[in-house]
Amino acid sequence: METLNILIVDDEYGMRRGAERALRDVTLSLPDVNGDVRFEIRTAATGKELEEMLESGHTDILLLDHKLPDMTGLDILDSLGKRSLDLLTIMITAYASLDTAVTATRRGAYDFLAKPFTPEELRGAVRKAARHLILQRQARRLADEKRQVRFQFTSVLAHEMKAPIAAIEGYLQMIRERSAGENLENYDRMLDRCLIRIEGMRKLISDLLDLTAIESGQRQRNIVSVNVAEAARQSVENMKAEAERRGIRIDLRVPADLVLEGDRTEIEMIFNNLVSNAVKYNRDNGKVTVTADVSGDDVRIQVDDTGIGMTQEECQRLFNDFTRIRNEKTRHILGSGLGLSTLKKLVTLYRGSISVESQPDAGSTFTVTLHDCLNTSPGKREV
Repeated sequence: METLNILIVDDEYGMRRGAERALRDVTLSLPDVNGDVRFEIRTAATGKELEEMLESGHTDILLLDHKLPDMTGLDILDSLGKRSLDLLTIMITAYASLDTAVTATRRGAYDFLAKPFTPEELRGAVRKAARHLILQRQARRLADEKRQVRFQFTSVLAHEMKAPIAAIEGYLQMIRERSAGENLENYDRMLDRCLIRIEGMRKLISDLLDLTAIESGQRQRNIVSVNVAEAARQSVENMKAEAERRGIRIDLRVPADLVLEGDRTEIEMIFNNLVSNAVKYNRDNGKVTVTADVSGDDVRIQVDDTGIGMTQEECQRLFNDFTRIRNEKTRHILGSGLGLSTLKKLVTLYRGSISVESQPDAGSTFTVTLHDCLNTSPGKREV
């Protein structure tokens, strides 16, 4: 429950006490701002006391009388306008007129309440101000978070792109200057390294596009019956050349008749991420085992490898954006750091879960559970 501080400024004792009683034990339910609001009340009788109250404590909503002994409410509004105070002012006055209301609004008042008013009218005005204030603050927080995320995203992206660009530039400069001698094989190796770096940047861009499409909800999902064995077999085929080059055996243990209801591209992306990581972070002459089975209405996919493994602390960081495990064993392995975070977001589309168990130098086991994906009636549909 959120607490807002209200300061009631009026030279009439009875008005201050009446407004305080009307608001002190009130709890407002504001469903559209996801919570309830209660109030802490303070009071002041003059403009001078108001200044002291503003200095001594935070104020969210100011109930300000138009006529005070030492200054007018309009003068106070002018003074408040010159300060960076995060509060809303409701002007209260017995001299209600359209001109006064317009002038008060122009000078920064949020609302206008004419005396005499009922407790319900007071609570209504305060409710409206509280809702506006909370929504305004939430919007500012979201804007600040958006700027921070954009800054972090740009910083990480620049960092990830800087190294391959510098490497390519260095190799091209060496080729241009013929600094590797007359042996053309030396330059072929440099070109190969350039192509590898370019492929890494292309993969980073592709992963970014996948991630943003999923997070934004802009990608149209095409829900159909997907043969899980076929999706898994295609992912294994994609990694076959790399696995054979390093002597890694891939065992596929998926029932041929296992069918789920999902987006074919998403299911293939799930397998591609799991299988490619299992090969990439495996040891030479190692093994990868891909299994899938059914538990109730859920499909469970598991990929085991005999690779370099991870510590518990590394496992906990694994599914964050741009997270790559960096150590002596992984420094030569290229990657964007987005594959597993994209995988986690894909799994949430199926109300599922993903987990990892790993031991350094022993291997890792990734388990994905896709929930309630066997109940959908057969047939093609779009969401």
